[in-house]
Amino acid sequence: MNTGGSIVRVSSAAARPGLPNHEAIAAARAGVIGLTLSAAASYVGYGIRVNCVAPGLVKTPLTQRITGNGTALRASIAMHPLQRIGEPADVVSAICWSADPRNGWITGQILGVDGGLGSVRSRH
Repeated sequence: MNTGGSIVRVSSAAARPGLPNHEAIAAARAGVIGLTLSAAASYVGYGIRVNCVAPGLVKTPLTQRITGNGTALRASIAMHPLQRIGEPADVVSAICWSADPRNGWITGQILGVDGGLGSVRSRH
């Protein structure tokens, strides 16, 4: 088999659990998940691994409207079982790990980097 490299796509934790008022982002990012899985199947014969990172809310300039508003930020933190929002470094680390050739037996996976938002229901 060829060792053709790695593709890492970025989706969103909102694509999976059914969050209120997230219809547009959930639909768009669920498409990224479907594309990832199909591409993983299509390109495996070329030695190309295709994976996806699905973050929860991350503090970036794009999320400033939420992270800069105390009420919205507290509500968002409460939604994440680990009781914090993500930092860009959390997502970068997962992308680098997924792309690393040392993880060459991993393909077609969706890695939630989301403080548990996509899969864990907490008692907080």
